[in-house]
Amino acid sequence: MSDRRRARSQDDGGAGDGVDRTPSSRADVCIVGAGPAGALVAHRLAAAGADVVVLEAGPRFDISRRTEAQERHIRPGMGDPWEMGGPRDAYSTAGREYPLNAARVKGVGGSTLHWQGMVMRLHERDFELATRHGVGTDWPIDYADLRPYYATAERALGVAGAMDNPYAPPREEPFPLPAFPPSYSDSLFAEACERLELDMHSVPNARNPEPYDGRAACQGYGTCKPVCPSGAKYTAESHIEKARAAGARIVDRVPVQRLEHDERGETIEAAVYATPDGTEHRQPAGQFVLACGGVENARLLLLSESDQYPDGLANSSDAVGRFFMDHLFAGAGGRLDEPTRQNHVGFNTSECHQFYDDTGPVEGVKLEFLNYAGPSPVIEALGADTWGDELLDRLRESYGTHVAIGGLVEQLPDAENRITLDPDRRDDHGNPVPNVEWSLSDRTKRAIRRANEIQHAILEELGASIEWTVGPDATGPAFHQMGTTRMGEDPERSVVDADCRTHDLSNLWIVGSSVFPTGGAMNPTLTIAALSLRAATAIEESL
Repeated sequence: MSDRRRARSQDDGGAGDGVDRTPSSRADVCIVGAGPAGALVAHRLAAAGADVVVLEAGPRFDISRRTEAQERHIRPGMGDPWEMGGPRDAYSTAGREYPLNAARVKGVGGSTLHWQGMVMRLHERDFELATRHGVGTDWPIDYADLRPYYATAERALGVAGAMDNPYAPPREEPFPLPAFPPSYSDSLFAEACERLELDMHSVPNARNPEPYDGRAACQGYGTCKPVCPSGAKYTAESHIEKARAAGARIVDRVPVQRLEHDERGETIEAAVYATPDGTEHRQPAGQFVLACGGVENARLLLLSESDQYPDGLANSSDAVGRFFMDHLFAGAGGRLDEPTRQNHVGFNTSECHQFYDDTGPVEGVKLEFLNYAGPSPVIEALGADTWGDELLDRLRESYGTHVAIGGLVEQLPDAENRITLDPDRRDDHGNPVPNVEWSLSDRTKRAIRRANEIQHAILEELGASIEWTVGPDATGPAFHQMGTTRMGEDPERSVVDADCRTHDLSNLWIVGSSVFPTGGAMNPTLTIAALSLRAATAIEESL
């Protein structure tokens, strides 16, 4: 090997791509994670003139190869389009099974690479759950505090929506983009809901009905989750690129192993990361921001234990990893005696918040009218034992006559639902893997049953024959991991303050859904974005 090639191999950590993965001499801000939270903070601070380094555990995926990623998803047996799995992503569960790898991505863009793209604001009650209902806890901020940042986040992501939701919290201006029109099956549901005196309204989506912010309009591929070939759906790659253009340095394939603090345990001095060949480096900075999700934020703090923090970094409250929450899925579907006149639409266009503050269970319930036409004809055909006209007739009978209603149900915070370290299982760097300890309370199960009752009533009014129900015993998570580094005013009961700065270390900040004290029943990404923009303001003031 020539001296030049040898030096290049050392710089890129053995990846062979020529990317320099050695540390910057010293950065103003080091951000761990290049998902939506990290990307927005990186862009805001870099645009303000800060020297920013972003360390991302996963790779940078080539945007020009999204059609290939779509094919990997569509064709059975071709594997995951986002390279999840193996020792790098190993985990364990205790209690109820939690399939962590079913819907997460390590890479530049994070969860927005595969998300469905629905973006709702939390309701005012979500910030005051203890005060209003005597359960859960209150946030140290209220809706009014976050309201201007919600508006900024909607513009940043490019949210398409309409002001037709009578149950939504107050807002200051229209959505940046017009809402997507309701599907034909939405019109069928609308007739049944009108007779039942139920309100349907549009879904805010972070995808373009028309070109916006350099991204194309939606082309209707129908594979939004897990991949959008057109680029119409927002991904955090957009703000990572804006951060890079503003001077930020983005380093991929460098999982952070631990954070190291000063002798007094008051500030973080460096993030220790590994390159693809296993070499460890220390990245110093003035401020540090954790932005690697509800599971990995907590895991990294627990891995960073020290003499001053024997139970994990920033964990004097014993709250790191605790109060893990997700949204639970409730759903029902069936068949109509008429065609739904649609091909698969990859996202929801109508929903109902009428039962979010229902007088029944305290837990919030959000109903979603699914653009679902039946089982995938591709999968049905590939698994069929017949061919020709007989197969075609079978596909015509099974596809295009189905309807379904989904829903998200709130899970209240519980200290025993938590992320811990598994002492018996290691990842590819020899670190304990995350262990998800998760269970459902009787309260949550009652709320899921309540959602099923409403869904059945709508389907019966529609005249559908109900063929399946996802209730308390069959429910699964929406993969919205929240609550493991909760915010609060009391350092003895929380991990970060209202600005997302840790109580224990003055230069360590945490952004993302892990800081949520409660989860509501709204998809969390818009709140992640709003909180991240709010935290970025505080971080900028501290520089």
